[in-house]
Amino acid sequence: MIEINQLSKIYTGGKGIRNLNMQIKQGEVFGFLGPNGAGKTTTMRILMGFLHPDAGTAKMKGMDTWQERTALKRRIAYLPGELHFFDKLSAKEFLLLLIRMHGDSDHVLQNCQKLIDRFALDISQPVRKMSKGMKQKLGIISAFMLNAEILLLDEPTSGLDPLMQKIFIDLLLEEKKKGTTILMSSHQFPEIEKTCERVGIIREGKLLGVEQMSHLKEIKCQTFDITPENEEAAEYLRQSGLPVIEEDDLHFTIALSGDLNILWKTLSQTRISGFHQRTLELAGIQKQDSCNPGNRAFYKHYFVNIIHIYRYHFRHPLFWN
Repeated sequence: MIEINQLSKIYTGGKGIRNLNMQIKQGEVFGFLGPNGAGKTTTMRILMGFLHPDAGTAKMKGMDTWQERTALKRRIAYLPGELHFFDKLSAKEFLLLLIRMHGDSDHVLQNCQKLIDRFALDISQPVRKMSKGMKQKLGIISAFMLNAEILLLDEPTSGLDPLMQKIFIDLLLEEKKKGTTILMSSHQFPEIEKTCERVGIIREGKLLGVEQMSHLKEIKCQTFDITPENEEAAEYLRQSGLPVIEEDDLHFTIALSGDLNILWKTLSQTRISGFHQRTLELAGIQKQDSCNPGNRAFYKHYFVNIIHIYRYHFRHPLFWN
């Protein structure tokens, strides 16, 4: 359905994508993971026919995305990462404009109304007065109401609160059941994990690899930041056998997969002043081997946990010694 072969687009300054190769099957939900600036948006814009590649080819349904871009746009719905609307229009006027551009289809109109209700969007408001989250809802409605064969979604949950993120994921899973082909970019692992069958990981314009999501779930590790109370406690951690992937003075970063009992047991034997758990996001490349030794090569090249989403100091009785 989507075929990318040796695709390159280099901007002034050297950023862009280099020799990208990727195939997405019909009816597949494919996750495109990478930090900001990795090349996800550039790839999407080439697929939409907005950019001409410097080298290589990109095809959808066997059609070249540049040479046959007009014909392809009838089959694609696109949600850009940076949304720009006609600010002088209300949300209702904007949606009606899109519906008319697509032939005043009653089916599209019905879809639009259902999505408005589902995302609880007040369409009477002028677009210029909308918050980022409301504009994101408007963008999602604009893309999903068209019943397109292919959905290209660039950071689709940006600006949405947790409830709206759940509604979006449910909507995406419904599209998956209908057989829609979906390419969704993100720098957050959890939303990709819940929706995608495979994931491609990109960094600095290069595709590092493509993995089955079922495999990633099996080997996903957890990373913890631990601050010992003193040098004696720090030395105990060093000798404990826990996989320390980074150490800076009295600050340790430890990565584990599977059973965490060894971590709790070790920490109960020493004095800890700080404990932070990280969640898995693709914001860089892990510098050290970690987690399951059998999967070290994979993690060394693909993942790092560096964004602290859940920051807290443990106050579990385990550490009251």
